[in-house]
Amino acid sequence: MNEHNHPHSKQIINRMSKIIGHAEAVKRMLEEGKECSEIPIQIAAVRAVFNNAGKLILQDYINHCILEAIENNDNEPLEKLNAAIDKFIK
Repeated sequence: MNEHNHPHSKQIINRMSKIIGHAEAVKRMLEEGKECSEIPIQIAAVRAVFNNAGKLILQDYINHCILEAIENNDNEPLEKLNAAIDKFIK
C-alpha cells in the first residue's frame, strides 16, 4: 500500500474526532428521546464537518498527488481524482 503525505492530516484527524463526537451525540439524543427538532441540527453539524474534511483531503490530493503526476506525465492519479470527486459530490 502506498503511503501518502497529507499536509492537513492533523486537521482531518481532528475533524474525524468531531464527527465521531457528533455521531455519538445523535445516538445519545435518540436513546434519551430528545425532541425531534434537535436531531437534524446535530446531523447537519456532522455533515458540515464531513464535507470540510473531504474538501481538505481533495485539496491535499490536488496539491500534491496531481502535481507530482503532472511532473511524471502520469494520468492515473487524475482519473482517480475524477472518480473520487464523483463519489464525494453524490
